[in-house]
Amino acid sequence: MSQTLPVGIAATSVVAASSANLGPGFDSLGLALSLYDEIVVETTESGLQVEVEGQGAGQVPLDATHLVVRAIEAGLRATGYTAPGLIVRCRNDIPHSRGLGSSAAAVVGGLAAVNGLVTQAGSEPMGEDQLIQLASEFEGHPDNAAAAVLGGAVVSWTGAPRVSGEQPRYAAAQVELHPDIRLFSAVPQQRSSTAETRVLLPEQVSHVDARFNISRVALLVVALTERPDLLMDATEDVLHQPQRAAAMPASSEYLGILRRYGVAAVLSGAGPSVLGLSFQAGLPAEALQYGTANGFTVREMSVGDGVRWMSGVAVRN
Repeated sequence: MSQTLPVGIAATSVVAASSANLGPGFDSLGLALSLYDEIVVETTESGLQVEVEGQGAGQVPLDATHLVVRAIEAGLRATGYTAPGLIVRCRNDIPHSRGLGSSAAAVVGGLAAVNGLVTQAGSEPMGEDQLIQLASEFEGHPDNAAAAVLGGAVVSWTGAPRVSGEQPRYAAAQVELHPDIRLFSAVPQQRSSTAETRVLLPEQVSHVDARFNISRVALLVVALTERPDLLMDATEDVLHQPQRAAAMPASSEYLGILRRYGVAAVLSGAGPSVLGLSFQAGLPAEALQYGTANGFTVREMSVGDGVRWMSGVAVRN
C-alpha cells in the first residue's frame, strides 16, 4: 500500500545533457556534458502546476503529460508513495530535439527529485541502478539515461528480462575519460527527434558492417580512456550516421569538415548537433567560421557530472 507524502516539502535535482553513440557505439556509449537542467518539485494539498523556463518554454505541455511529471509519477510508484498535489518548476539549459539528451535529462531529473522528497518522508532513495533502469524504460535504450545518472563516459547495455513479459534489464558502467580529451559541441537551429531519424535505419545490416562497428567500438573505449590519438579511427561508423546524413545535410557536412581538420567529430545521438572530440586545444579557425556561417552555436564543453538531488529548494550555481 502506498504512503502519501506530506504537504509542504520540496526537492531539487540538477541533471546534465548527454551525447549518445559517439560514432560507432549505437545505443551503448554515452557521455555527459556540462550543460544542465534544474528541476524543483514541491508537494501541495492538491492539483498540478508546471512551470518551464529557458529551453522548451512555450513549447512543451504544462500538464500531466509533461515528461518530468511522468517521471515523477513513475518514481513515486517505484518508491511506494503518492503526492496529494505538486508544483514542478523546470529551468532548462539543454536544447530540445538537438541530440543532447534533453528527454533523458527530464526523466532522470524527475526521478532524482523524487529521491529528495521520499528521504524527507523517512524512506531510502532509489540507487543509481534503479534510476538507470527506470529512466531507460522511458527511453527504450540506456545510453543517454546512464550518462545522465552516472556522469562522465559510460558503456551501457540491455539484457533479457528476469521474468518473461517484464521490461528488459538496463545497466551501465562508467569509464574514466582521458584528461587530454577536449569536447566541442556544435548545435544548429534545426530540430530533429530520435523517432524521426530511427526510421531511416535499415532493419538488417551486413556482417561486414557489423564487424566494422564492433572493432571501432572496442577501439573507442581504448581511445577514450588511454589513447586519444586513436580517436579519429575509433569514431568511424557505418551503421547509423551515413543513413541519417540526408535528413540533416548541414550537420553531416560540418561533421565531415571537422574530421578533415583532424577533429574526431560525430553526430550527437540522433543529431542534428555535432560533437567534436580532440586532444588539441581549440578548433581550427576555418571550422569555427563554417559553423558560425551555417547557424551552429559552437562551444567548448567539459564532462558533465552525474545527477544531483537534494532536499529543499536549491539555486544552481
